[in-house]
Amino acid sequence: MSTILITGAGRGLGLEFARQYAEQGWTVIGTVRNAAGEAGLAKIGARAIRLDVSDFPRVKRLPQELGGAPLDVLLCNAGVIGRRGTGLGSFDYADWEALLRVNLLGAAAVIEALAENVAASSRKTVAVMSSRLGSIGETSGMTLPYASSKAALNLLAKGLAATLEPRGVIVVALSPGWVKTDMGGAGAPLAPEASVRGLRKLIDGLRREDSGKFLSYDGSSIPW
Repeated sequence: MSTILITGAGRGLGLEFARQYAEQGWTVIGTVRNAAGEAGLAKIGARAIRLDVSDFPRVKRLPQELGGAPLDVLLCNAGVIGRRGTGLGSFDYADWEALLRVNLLGAAAVIEALAENVAASSRKTVAVMSSRLGSIGETSGMTLPYASSKAALNLLAKGLAATLEPRGVIVVALSPGWVKTDMGGAGAPLAPEASVRGLRKLIDGLRREDSGKFLSYDGSSIPW
């Protein structure tokens, strides 16, 4: 039986990932920040671990909690969008630091802590949940604090793909599209169920030669 650990699994895309993987018979472990998240995972038969990915000493204890169990897929989904509507002349630097701490450093800490668990599995896959807004090639200059955190996350994925290649670990950055969630807003055109179905199909089909890529939920490549 395959095992996946999903960070930020208490709501939105993370919870939908947990639900769909559980339906497929996977062992699902999700990190959540509150009791509501724990209750949501309990309903679908998934294991919940209370964790804030920006609490780095706490993240370091994850391997002990898992007891060395192999992780076929590590999905770093936890993220925040930060203060909306900021731009040149109105940057909130404390908020920007918080974005980087969660979106970039939180993912780095989780991957560092659980790299051995992933390497011990059969699928050996790490996926980080990025955003098309993190594409430097396509940037319009909008939502710079959030976009810069995702661009940095992309570089982390690209660099770790090279670092972990000798161990056979695949590392990719994924974009879910513009999804109707708390973060994406009610006007988004894509339902969470459809986005996650596409991303699961993509993850399932990954090969070693895909490591280091930046991919959309529909399987297309996104320029760095």
